[in-house]
Amino acid sequence: MTTLTHLECSLCNKTFEAGKVHNLCDCGGPLLVRYDLEKAKANWNRDWLANGPTNMWRYAPVLPVSKPAAITTLGEGMTPLVRTKRIGELVGAHDLWVKDEGLNPTGSFKARGLSCAVSMAVELGIKKVAIPSAGNAASAMAAYAAAAGIEAHIYMPKDVPQSNFIECMAFGAKVTLVDGLISDCAKIVAAGKDTHGWFDVSTLKEPYRIEGKKTMGYELAEQMRWQLPDVIFYPTGGGVGLIGMWKAFDEMETLGWISSKRPKMIAVQVEGCQPVVRAYNAGEARSTFWDNAHTVASGLRVPKPLGDFLILDAVRKSGGCAIAVSDDELIDAGIELATAEGMFVAPEGSACVAALRKLLASGFLKAEEKIVIYNTGSGLKYLEAYSTRYPRTGGGEQDKLGGLITPR
Repeated sequence: MTTLTHLECSLCNKTFEAGKVHNLCDCGGPLLVRYDLEKAKANWNRDWLANGPTNMWRYAPVLPVSKPAAITTLGEGMTPLVRTKRIGELVGAHDLWVKDEGLNPTGSFKARGLSCAVSMAVELGIKKVAIPSAGNAASAMAAYAAAAGIEAHIYMPKDVPQSNFIECMAFGAKVTLVDGLISDCAKIVAAGKDTHGWFDVSTLKEPYRIEGKKTMGYELAEQMRWQLPDVIFYPTGGGVGLIGMWKAFDEMETLGWISSKRPKMIAVQVEGCQPVVRAYNAGEARSTFWDNAHTVASGLRVPKPLGDFLILDAVRKSGGCAIAVSDDELIDAGIELATAEGMFVAPEGSACVAALRKLLASGFLKAEEKIVIYNTGSGLKYLEAYSTRYPRTGGGEQDKLGGLITPR
């Protein structure tokens, strides 16, 4: 199983003992899991993966769970990597792929991180977990907590997509809707964890969600036969997926599985909430709080990501960039992708299509580069967002496509 050795602060490098309950470092820095990669290299071969589980736990030696019985899985991971020729032609990219995370349990990439975090909660004897969420993380935590038989407490903005609210309720979670943003929800969770005895599973405030999400990087390398693409587009709210993949690439290089080549990492945000883009353009190492954050892509409505310095570091070291698109652009791009490829993706994923078009037009990217877009969720979870383009109409016979015909 795992080759975990210890935890390490991403800011001050202080180390922490494995097998204990930890949140942030004393300095406020997120903790990262470290492994004995030389031991893993000596005892684990990438060619053996074909005989492993058909989910993200095929990478168990570089995941933190030490007791197999603690693993709480619903089949997360091993999502399709789809070549998208028609949308590529439309935007001007000759070698374009979409990694479709919308086919995970609960319809988003959040399943990876919460499978790992809940599995570690089981291993560490945690009985209650709490999370602030813009939607999909709440759904995933509720599902995995239900599967593990532990108590889930969820705080979400009151305007989260209806699908997320209903899922959480159906999974038996204790749900509170908050008149505010995810940052307001996070304050409530932080204030109540000691009083109520729950473990805070907020983004990067515990070490294990990033470990589940990093498997997106391992999977991509495996699916591309250990040759990473030239460019990766990642919709960036909390940015843990991007941070996790960057970590995975370093681990795989140490294991001897890939070369030192890295993709340009493109962090995609929205005009109504772009703290990372603003920090990137200003040459800053950290972002500042984005006031009045608003967007139909609820997963991108994160006014200040805790791991902003890790996102910006990966973007800059890779030669990538941070870019924002408008709500109109991302919804139009989502419809374009659905029409061209039969893929109905989350607005966060479609934002990457709109961003790609901009970066190709500006010359920042070249048409011949191998480009991978991460779609982080299913479009079916965002029907309210897409319904602005397809309002229902009625009132008798209509000859317009999409209208209502009343039977005679």
